[in-house]
Amino acid sequence: MNMKKIILTAASLLWISSAAVAQKIGYVDSEYILNQIPEYKAAKQELDKASADWQKEIEGKYAEIDKLYKTYQAEQILLTDDLRQKRENEIVNKEKEAKDLQKQHFGTEGDLFKKRMELVKPIQDKVYNAIKTVSEKTGIAIMFDKSSDMTMLYANQKYDKSDDILTFLGVSKTKNSSSNKK
Repeated sequence: MNMKKIILTAASLLWISSAAVAQKIGYVDSEYILNQIPEYKAAKQELDKASADWQKEIEGKYAEIDKLYKTYQAEQILLTDDLRQKRENEIVNKEKEAKDLQKQHFGTEGDLFKKRMELVKPIQDKVYNAIKTVSEKTGIAIMFDKSSDMTMLYANQKYDKSDDILTFLGVSKTKNSSSNKK
């Protein structure tokens, strides 16, 4: 019984690997595609500006805390116990406020995440749908993304469908776009 199961499993694997070899594959470079789309560039600039503004705001809070702490250290000896405790609490509260603000802007569900979802996700969805449509139209069963974590040791340019995706999206390639491609 076990030998029969092993033979059946081996035959199944051989059939599956034969079927997989017969499939057409292609790849795209989503980073290249996104960088060709003007809306993505604008969204990225807006995100970068918001991020820089929020970072500057947080750095201002920490500079204020640093100033309070240095003042406290200089005056600590002269302060009464009650006044010393009050200043320490003020510094601790300011640090908590700064950390909360940092979390509000840059946390996993923070303002930057929400803004990225609002600005970038619709563009990414549009690109994904274009990849799906081009794959279906050209009979490609498997489409890889060259710019993701997947490692491609070799890629024949004839299977690169990035420009087909841009054409489908109606996006004109920018000058020197071939040098932007990996």
